Amino acid sequence: MSRRTSALLTFLITSLALAMVSLDNLVVTIALPVIRTDLGASLSDLEWTVNAYTLTFAALLLMGAALGDRFGRRRMFVIGVAVFTLGSTFAALAPSAGTLIAARAFQGIGGAITMPLTLTILSDAVTAERRPLALGAWGGIGGLATAVGPVVGGAITQGVSWHWIFWVNVPIGILTVILAARLLPESHGPGRSMDLVGVALASLGLVGIVWGVTHGNGLGWTDGQVLGAMALGFALLVAFLAWEARTAEPMLPLHLFRRRASITANGISFVMSFGMFGSIFLLSQFFQFCQGLSPLDSGLRILPWTATPVIVAPIAGWASGKIGGRPLLAAGLALQAIGLAWTAALSSTTVSYSALVPAFIVAGAGMGLFFAPIANVVLAAVPREDEGKASGANNTLRELGGVFGVAVLGAIFSANGSYASPQRYVDGTVPSVFAGAAVVALGAALALALPSTVAKVKGRATGSATARRGDLGLAS
Repeated sequence: MSRRTSALLTFLITSLALAMVSLDNLVVTIALPVIRTDLGASLSDLEWTVNAYTLTFAALLLMGAALGDRFGRRRMFVIGVAVFTLGSTFAALAPSAGTLIAARAFQGIGGAITMPLTLTILSDAVTAERRPLALGAWGGIGGLATAVGPVVGGAITQGVSWHWIFWVNVPIGILTVILAARLLPESHGPGRSMDLVGVALASLGLVGIVWGVTHGNGLGWTDGQVLGAMALGFALLVAFLAWEARTAEPMLPLHLFRRRASITANGISFVMSFGMFGSIFLLSQFFQFCQGLSPLDSGLRILPWTATPVIVAPIAGWASGKIGGRPLLAAGLALQAIGLAWTAALSSTTVSYSALVPAFIVAGAGMGLFFAPIANVVLAAVPREDEGKASGANNTLRELGGVFGVAVLGAIFSANGSYASPQRYVDGTVPSVFAGAAVVALGAALALALPSTVAKVKGRATGSATARRGDLGLAS
């Protein structure tokens, strides 16, 4: 088999896995109203249906490439896809909200192993000359799968049932496992130690905090369970930071955050996802619950928001080499904040869709302006030898921003509204989305604090440096 043929097969196999894992970021959001009715799920159950996947994905993402380097990239890729497929099967068969949440967490484990290895394996399979093109196509597939997630979820939920948004992963996953086991070459990387203590402390700490936030309104913010969970969560995170500072091979090297540029870049990544995912969680249910639309119609109505970045991001990527990342990041976050605030201001049980489309496009354009330059800014903020770890840390914090966005905006929703009626849903959604807009606006102000020497980066993330992004799964 020629190298070109081998590279093409590798691209197809890794793309199948990438599309499957990326699709599950948003595919479930459009099915939440149906899941709520079918399984009798509460608001906190719906939050955990989203966050169980994202939280395990974020907590274990930094381990994915390390597992591949130590035990074999093909072997761990096959295991990761198999775990994700098994989790999808459990989710499709889930008879209760609790079972669905557990299955989603299992999916997240598989996704965290699979995602970084798709890019590491692909990068290793292509020549240096073709690597930028291959990695650009990789990013495009991931972005497109995320963008069409609500539409695919709506079409499947309406045409068959919500169970099939998970069943559809099973044949794709089985096919990917068979092809990968037979056609992908095995490879290893430099040996990496497994920071299992760090993973355990971070995971348990985050679960405690998120559990407390999602149950605060229901049980009361002074309830012993809520206070205990949050106190334990913060204590475990403090222990995690102490452990990372002293262990020889930390999962999250703290020296990456000693520079203003690195802290700023990671901070704005966190707040962007906070506002975006928290708002999408609520607005994806708005059209069905408040305006009686079908899941497919609801997914199509969100498409101007989620698809606009696919158009804007390539343009922003070109512009970042001309004017630098700082103005694009600040403008992108400002546009997203404006779009969210605009949507919140218009939201009512009778608002016309045509009135919301401009706000959705503005928010989507802001996302596109953000995604293109953030990778270069993150890489430029650290020494070249730390690029892989820096990109992985940034991706993890971005995922965690989504987790806390869903939890905190969900708590604001619960304090101001409910599912009792369409009007009560709007009563909760409006202040929640306004809060998301405020957090993203803070990110726009933070972006202006990026040092100009870091914010303007030309061509650093190409060639071998770009390939090193794949070491820890930098998404598009």
